[in-house]
Amino acid sequence: MYRWLVPLLLTFTTTTCAAAPVGVADGFVADGAHVSPFDTRLPAIANLDPALLRAVQEAARDAADDGVEMFLTTAWRSERYQRQLYEEAITKYGSEREARRFVSTPDRSRHVTGDAVDVGPTDADDWLNRHGRAYGLCQTYANEMWHFELATGPGGACPPMRADASA
Repeated sequence: MYRWLVPLLLTFTTTTCAAAPVGVADGFVADGAHVSPFDTRLPAIANLDPALLRAVQEAARDAADDGVEMFLTTAWRSERYQRQLYEEAITKYGSEREARRFVSTPDRSRHVTGDAVDVGPTDADDWLNRHGRAYGLCQTYANEMWHFELATGPGGACPPMRADASA
């Protein structure tokens, strides 16, 4: 009956942080949700580095031509949102050292600077791992097949992957 409301709720969903709710303005994307790399109305997309955004959009178009849907599960994040994710990771993994394997600190996060995107679904991750260097897009962490950065020029060689975000 109220199916039209679901996309609206996903857009405005927030989660709590010690100071105030983290929301769409912070780049928040709800767990299990995703956004189009073409939806530049969202801060998560609009605040990406323009060259990275162009590369991801071009790759998404070409993936679609190959029958592969590509979306982003997260992209740009505010420092506040990244800090919340990092603190949650410390709780989940039991130490700062272990948390840093999966979530960067706000001062080191490539998401905070707008220089990283997390891609989904798995078919798109696989497609981008095979074709990403044509756009300059590289998987940069061995333990995160969804995390891509503009790490080379189009057609260039991707740098060796780091083991994880702590490296």
